[in-house]
Order: sequence, then C-alpha cells, then structure tokens
Amino acid sequence: MVGPLDGAVAIGGESPRPSAVLVGLIGSGANPALLLTRRADHLRNHRGEVSFPGGRLETGETVVEAAVREAHEEVGLESSRVRIHGTLAPLRTWVSDSLITPVVAEISGEGGWTIDGGEVARVFEHPLADLVREDTYASEVWTTPRGESTLPFFHLDDETIWGATARIIAGLIDSLTAQ
Repeated sequence: MVGPLDGAVAIGGESPRPSAVLVGLIGSGANPALLLTRRADHLRNHRGEVSFPGGRLETGETVVEAAVREAHEEVGLESSRVRIHGTLAPLRTWVSDSLITPVVAEISGEGGWTIDGGEVARVFEHPLADLVREDTYASEVWTTPRGESTLPFFHLDDETIWGATARIIAGLIDSLTAQ
C-alpha cells in the first residue's frame, strides 16, 4: 500500500496541474543510486535541467500510475522492475505551475535505459550518499514574488541539481535520515 513519507516542502497557490515523478532508487545495498535525467534542450519548461522521470497525470490516473508510465515513456523503465515504497509530500513548482507528487520506488536490475530524445537528453544514476557530502550540497536564499525561500542545490562533477528536483532530493534525504 502506498503511503506518505515525510520530508518534501509544499508551496501553495492556485490551480496547479497535478504531476508525478518517479524517485527511483537503484540497488538495495547500503549505497543506492538515484535515477536521474537531463531534460532535452528544446522543451518549453525546465529545459536542460536535471530531473526525475515524470510528468502530468492523465485523466483517471493515480500519481503512482503516472510516475511509472512517464518513467517507461522517458527512459524505457519496465513496470516489472519497479517496487513502490510510498510518496513524499507534494510540492509546487513556480515556472510550470505544477503540483508534483514524488513517488519513491526501488528499481531492480541495472541500466538498460532507452531514452526518448523528445523529452530526455541524458539518463544517469548518481549515488545517494554522494548527495550528502559537504562539497556537494549548498543552499541559497532567493527572493521571489512569493517571498524569500531557501533553495537547495547539489553540485555534481558534471551537473548541478536545483529547483523542484533538488527540493525533492532534500525531502528524501530528510525522510531517510529521520527514520
């Protein structure tokens, strides 16, 4: 049964579009990796940003169904490889006005990704433990029309994770370390 995992920050507003992302953990050992993508450069919103596979809910679809469907469409992940653990609290994006529900899942097997070039420029796996290193994590205070917010950033060797994806990762780390 899917249930909430605490930790992500929700930002409220009016009429966001329901969306879901798959927060895929690869490897069940002591150091699982996150399944991440870099969005294609020609997309209208969030182009070139690091993200989790995901997108808008279709009519009648649950957040779990949407996250698994989108992961299959974007990176070829077969649903038989996915074991759902729960969801993090939904969060709101500023640019695309989405209400994103992160669906946390264990992914069995390794690689085998088939990229949809219309949406994804790159797929990669990054060890979760590396994201809590002092030289990787940073935060900044940004002033927006909605007020001041402290935003997390994760500086990898070849990418910077920020925005909703960084907020989701921070929420996941908070949830895992609180247990």
